[in-house]
Amino acid sequence: MRTPLYTVNRWEAAVSETAKTILIVDDANLVRLYYRSILEPLGYTIEEALNGLEALEKLLVKPVDLLIVDVNMPQMDGVTFLTALRRQPLPISGTPALVISTESGAQDRDMAIAAGANFYLTKPAQPEALKTYAALLCGVAA
Repeated sequence: MRTPLYTVNRWEAAVSETAKTILIVDDANLVRLYYRSILEPLGYTIEEALNGLEALEKLLVKPVDLLIVDVNMPQMDGVTFLTALRRQPLPISGTPALVISTESGAQDRDMAIAAGANFYLTKPAQPEALKTYAALLCGVAA
């Protein structure tokens, strides 16, 4: 892949060389669209799942580089999803996970981390924070 002569910002340059895939697991269409609008222009490929059960099914077919997971979802919530994910064989079980939830208590964060989240943010996630954690967890130089 050719290196661009210039880039819009530092994130675009880093991601354009890597073609990383992110699976957004959230039941809210507006939230998925918001994350997509921030990450897709940087060169990330975005996949979506409406809940943890759908996400597990997708991961068994096609692994991804990063998961962005909500906690409160129907059918299978984010904590249950992460617990089930971490019980799968490698490489699926090693997929980095960023939990972004409306739950802001320390016990919520601790529960998500104990289930296998790498980092925990409270909604609404700020664009720069989302870009930073995505680059960090995907191993993209920022």
